[in-house]
This record gives sequence, structure tokens and C-alpha cells, in this order.
Amino acid sequence: MRAGNFLIPIAVIAVVGVLGSVFIVDEREKALVLQFGQIKSVKENPGLAFKIPLIQEVVRYDDRILSLDTDVTEVTPSDDRRLVVDAFARYRISDVTQFRQAVGVGGMRTAEDRLEGILNPTIRAVLGSDGVTSNTILSADRAGLMARITEQARLRALPLGLEVVDVRLKQTNLPEQNLDATFARMRAEREREAADEIARGEEAAQRVRALADRTVVELTSDATREADIIRGQADAERNAIFAQAFGEDPEFFEFYRSLTAYERSLKGSNSTMVLSPDSEFFNYLRSDQGARSDEGER
Repeated sequence: MRAGNFLIPIAVIAVVGVLGSVFIVDEREKALVLQFGQIKSVKENPGLAFKIPLIQEVVRYDDRILSLDTDVTEVTPSDDRRLVVDAFARYRISDVTQFRQAVGVGGMRTAEDRLEGILNPTIRAVLGSDGVTSNTILSADRAGLMARITEQARLRALPLGLEVVDVRLKQTNLPEQNLDATFARMRAEREREAADEIARGEEAAQRVRALADRTVVELTSDATREADIIRGQADAERNAIFAQAFGEDPEFFEFYRSLTAYERSLKGSNSTMVLSPDSEFFNYLRSDQGARSDEGER
């Protein structure tokens, strides 16, 4: 019984010792084995690893690409037009040993503070360099500026054991005190452009209207001229027909002329005539013989 009582604690201590000496390294992280604060080994491959229990400890660091949003900073390009820039960076721990030596026990919080201390001055230096204007920063050309910022920040972050993968400008705005003046200037420019467009539109409309009016006059003149020609030809053809008909039958000509006189005399409200009953005007109204009977009486 006494031997069994001694074996149980020994077994428990052995199990605890074995469990305390084994740890697992995840594929998304790197691990350092420290002994009294000194780095004894680096575990970068995923799987089981061992350490001395109670004497050594394990510190784990994320091996993935991380993101850091920088504080908003003001920059002054070469055209002295101040801008407020909001950026973010993507980075990863490239050398975990160097990273531990650089940041110590501060870990990721200290690393991000020091990395932000690198990014903000780099952004101000690149965007404030000669030849870089606010228009360049606000245009598609800022892709080249972001590449320059990334390269310079990468070189300055290497002593920290960090690799800066990319730096991007999220927003680039004017300071609040300059927005009203800028908006007023932009509004005035747009109003001037609108007035110019309206003036050009009115000028074009007047040209179109003048051209249309001239076209109408020309078409009307041509149509009137052609109508007059056709009307004259029709009148000439009608007169020729009448002349031929009158030449063949003079009595028909007198009959037609009398009917025309009746029509013109009794046109409209003029329906009353005062004439002698034996007037020649009524020759074709008195009998079917008309002028022929009158001539026989004579």
C-alpha cells in the first residue's frame, strides 16, 4: 500500500511533466521557445514541439498578413494645398527572432506603434516631395506614390523584423477649414461652365432656327414658283381648249358667256336685278332658241 501511494504522485508528476513539455504550433503562427527571457529555439513549421517544462515558455506570434489603420495625418504638397490623408498598411512578421529582439515583451501593440511611427513620416515625406501636387495625389497617378511609400516603409521596417506588403491611401480630403472655400470656388467654376454651355447652346439654336427659316423660305418660294408655272400652263391649256371649242361653235361661246354673266351677277347676296323684260341679257332664259329666234324675228 505504501509503495502504491508513492507511485500515484510520481505518475501524476510524470504526466504533468510530459504534457507541460509538449505544445502544438498552428500553421497560422510562429513560436519562440524562451528560457529566462532568452530565445532558445524558433518553431516556424506547424506540428508538435517540445520544451523544458517550468523552465522554458512559449511565445506565439501571428504569421498571417495583418492590417494596420494609421492615424489621419496632414500633408502639404508642393503646391501648398494642404490635404488630410487616411491610410492603411498590410504587413507580416518576416523574422520572428528579430521581431522579438526589437519589440521585447511589448508584442504586437509595441510593433504597431513603431510601425505607425514609420508610416506617417514616410507618407508626409513622399506626398510632400518636389513635383508632387495635390492634383497628382487626387488623380490616378497616386498609384505610383503609394508604391514609393510602400518601398520606403518596407526598408525602414526591416530592422523590426516586419515586412510591409502594401500601403494604401483610403481617403484624401481637404481640411475642414478649406472645404467651404473650395466648394464655393468649384460651384463658381461649374456655374461659369454652365453659363458658357447655355450661351453656346443658344448660339447653336439660333443658327439652326435661321437655317430652318431660310430653308422654309426657299422651299415656299420654289413651291410657289412651281405652282405658278403649273397654274399658268393649266390656264394656257384651258384657254386653248376654250378657244378651240369657241372656234368650232360660236353660239356655244355666246351661251357660255351668258351663263358666266348670270353667275357673276347673282353671286353672293346680290340676287335682285332690275332690267327690261326684253333685254338681251335674258335671251337664254326666255326660250330654248335663244339668240337664234331673236335673229329670225329681226
